[in-house]
Amino acid sequence: MNNFTYYAPTKVIFGKGTESQAGSLVASQKCKKVLLHYGSGSVKKTGLLGRVKKSLDESGVSYIELGGVVPNPRLSLVREGIALCKKEGVDFILAVGGGSVIDSAKAIGYGVTNDFDVWDIFEKKNSPKNCLPIGVILTIAASGSEMSNSAVITNEDGWKKRGSNSDTCRPKFAIMNPELTMTLPEYQTMCGSTDILMHTMERYFTSNGNMQITDSIAEGLMRTVIENTLILLKNPKDYDARAEIMWAGSLSHNDLTGLGNGGNDFASHRLEHELGGMFDVAHGAGLAAIWGSWARYVYKDCLARFKKFAIKVWNVENSGSDEEIALKGIEAMENFYREIKMPTNLRELGISPTDEQITELAKKCSIATGGKVGSAKVLYEEDMRKIFDAARV
Repeated sequence: MNNFTYYAPTKVIFGKGTESQAGSLVASQKCKKVLLHYGSGSVKKTGLLGRVKKSLDESGVSYIELGGVVPNPRLSLVREGIALCKKEGVDFILAVGGGSVIDSAKAIGYGVTNDFDVWDIFEKKNSPKNCLPIGVILTIAASGSEMSNSAVITNEDGWKKRGSNSDTCRPKFAIMNPELTMTLPEYQTMCGSTDILMHTMERYFTSNGNMQITDSIAEGLMRTVIENTLILLKNPKDYDARAEIMWAGSLSHNDLTGLGNGGNDFASHRLEHELGGMFDVAHGAGLAAIWGSWARYVYKDCLARFKKFAIKVWNVENSGSDEEIALKGIEAMENFYREIKMPTNLRELGISPTDEQITELAKKCSIATGGKVGSAKVLYEEDMRKIFDAARV
């Protein structure tokens, strides 16, 4: 067990109809003007945006709007939001949507409160000292951004997808009504479950130690997501399954599932960031497409954890060599991805990178990570290139 600090300040309001509390929750923040930030239209079609506005109006909250967030949220819209907030004197942001909207809100919050260019934060040239306070109404169970210190933004200049971590951006509150996820297309639901699983696995596969209670939480979370994702594949309107997955999404990325383990891996995420930046693929699908190649490349350096994963999460029989058991766990994970119609390689993801693009992906990933990444196995640029290359098959 390793030392750790756990910080999870976000107030969670969970359950049916909880979006009706938006106005009172925002008003309790004693703000003067709010930026209502959302995506490209689904919040309007479902009537959610109208209900949120009504709640804000009834609580006497003054607000302006900025929609248009897309998957792999763009720096250009972030800059537009920063300028709008400064012009209008915004002192609180309410993000209505999934991880992309929340991450865009966090980046806007950084840009308003720090006296340097916001992209410097994502390029690791500067660290944020402040962030506008943020509230969330979650519509997609996936990224965990509603409770995390993370934000990921894509810069159209060079198509760089970069992440930043700072406790200053953790939301003040998160309204989580599982009913709001019932209108999602199946593909988005499955991408979300994949991302939740990956946030947990990124913390689980480490060679730096372990803590029994943390491992049990992580393993239980993964089993729960797997079970309930299969339920939603058959019945997307199952409220209880939606609720299980939505809460798992928050717990998977608020640091709980990695406490005491002494090191997060997140190599798969960093590899996928480059795929998302270059090809604009769905994040969860990109993770599924790269994971198997990453796992087979690193498992021998983290054999005990891969064996435990196979036994505890996939009920693989504890017989045969450790390597045989570990590989059965990897195969079970890939079979699950196939069952929920997620890709297990880049071809199934719908992209065919050239040799030159594979080299570029690895180079950009190496630059973004400072030359190396990983805890299960430390990866350098050549390792990254080999994993990208193996994922093409």
